[in-house]
Amino acid sequence: MSESTLVHPVDEKPPLPRLAALGLQHVLVMYAGAIAVPLIVGRALKLSPDQVALLISADLFCCGIATLIQSWGVTQWFGIRLPVMMGVTFAAVGPMVAMADSTPGTEGARAIFGAIIAAGVIGIFIAPLASRMLRFFPPVVTGTIIAVIGISLMRVGIGWAMGGPAFLAKVPDPAFAAAGGTGPAPMIANPNYAALDNMAIAFFVLAVILLIAKYTRGFVQNISVLLGIVAGGVVATALGKMHFDKVAGAHWFDVVLPFSFGMPTFDPVLIATMVLVMIVTFIESTGMFLALGDLTGRKVTPQGLTAGLRVDGLGTVIGGVFNTFPYTSFSQNVGLVGVTGVRSRFVCVAGGIILIVLGLIPKMAALVESLPQFVLGGAGLVMFGMVAATGIRILAAVDYKTNRSNLYIVAVSISLGMVPLVAPAWTQHMPHGLHPLLESGILLATLSAVLLNLFFNGAGSAGVEEAREAALAADGGH
Repeated sequence: MSESTLVHPVDEKPPLPRLAALGLQHVLVMYAGAIAVPLIVGRALKLSPDQVALLISADLFCCGIATLIQSWGVTQWFGIRLPVMMGVTFAAVGPMVAMADSTPGTEGARAIFGAIIAAGVIGIFIAPLASRMLRFFPPVVTGTIIAVIGISLMRVGIGWAMGGPAFLAKVPDPAFAAAGGTGPAPMIANPNYAALDNMAIAFFVLAVILLIAKYTRGFVQNISVLLGIVAGGVVATALGKMHFDKVAGAHWFDVVLPFSFGMPTFDPVLIATMVLVMIVTFIESTGMFLALGDLTGRKVTPQGLTAGLRVDGLGTVIGGVFNTFPYTSFSQNVGLVGVTGVRSRFVCVAGGIILIVLGLIPKMAALVESLPQFVLGGAGLVMFGMVAATGIRILAAVDYKTNRSNLYIVAVSISLGMVPLVAPAWTQHMPHGLHPLLESGILLATLSAVLLNLFFNGAGSAGVEEAREAALAADGGH
């Protein structure tokens, strides 16, 4: 038996050109989501454009560092050593914006970064407790969670394909102000929302990806998403919809320094809030790691899960030090692993290096940022739908015939997971401290699936090994 046959696909090292292209594909898939949080929080803090740009560069830089630690694995204590891309968690956006609204400017930024650092340190120490939850994730639970992750992300992909949000801001328009309007200000509509030409480019990107997936093989097929995005960018440029003004005006090199906004401050209430966010990310990351374990065929042990969750905490500490935000594994990249079938963790190591470079070279980051959202939307429809399809494959292996209780677990949990999507204001009469928890459909579905499984089936009804075997069988055994 040759040495190459002894290497697990997760540990394979593709040739450098292929590694770079596959790593860039991962970066493009998660880039828009990665820069969204610093844009939102920076504007909520009322920071200057240069300060917001600093947040974006710091975010990309820290994304790369956290990705390297997670995928490469620094020690046995840190890094799950699976193809994982790390990015800012959206679970933290709500509480950070609330902090920014109460204390704008650099003072608010320092309070946010202090809470992030403290929560990350606490997260490192509580990671082993979170890793013991594996036995509560049989196929009916894991499949439901992954399906809800995919369905939740579909909103992001569809929003990109539409060209951005339907409404731009909660600001009164001139006619409303002139009329002496009172009460809640009307939203300003996005005039380019769902423009037919933008949607046409999004579906063109989708068509290119599907054609490449059907008519090509090997390396070209593996980078179908990247080629689709490039084709969409070319069309958008030809139609005058992709501009390079920001690229021309950006610097070639800039160093990301720690504590650029001053030394952080530590507020106990803010720290407690961010610890809740860490718990949310741990639960979501557990589901994503299990999904990657199923997709790659590598067993996720409790020790490996602990090492992966510790990186969520360590990445969050690094984020707070370098003027950015809490980090978690990005679920959209799980879908990319499913689409390409490329299971090498070194592809994500390459992606991490690219992210660090983007963080240090603003001109390169500006080039990627210049891609219109609707171009990314065409790829998002494939990527995020693939996450949901992975969950459906796992659920297909669940026993419903002799155990009808599983039907109730899936039905109720998916329904609860959809609540924040279809009724985003459902928490308005609840304590604000609970909003970070209740606004996560993934968390609601996870809690529902775990608790209902305990109620109907008990804690020992199905082990993790049975869950993996069912998922792998549903996915063709890889």
